[in-house]
Amino acid sequence: MSNLPNCPKCSSSFTYEDDGHYICPECAHEWKPESDMAAPVADKVVHDANGNVLQNGDTVVVIKDLKVKGSSSVVKVGTKVKNIRLVDGDHDIDCKIEGFGAMQLKSEFVKKA
Repeated sequence: MSNLPNCPKCSSSFTYEDDGHYICPECAHEWKPESDMAAPVADKVVHDANGNVLQNGDTVVVIKDLKVKGSSSVVKVGTKVKNIRLVDGDHDIDCKIEGFGAMQLKSEFVKKA
């Protein structure tokens, strides 16, 4: 078995090589072999609805009623969400909302408290 590097994004040891790139099957990250030790790219900057920069651990307030997918529940305007975590993707905030549990939100529907 060949000695391929772990994924630089999620540290998975299940990487494989395809067409001159390394690929991680767990997080779908792709990188070139010569960029293994390259400096990491700056993190994506996430802004709230008012243009304020959001960071991990911030508290935000929902600015619009949000329907919860797969439920008849609604997250009401003014709901305070504490200790957010920023993630990559379309819904760029992971959080826990009291009464709802773990959820993902779009930053365009919140403002920094």
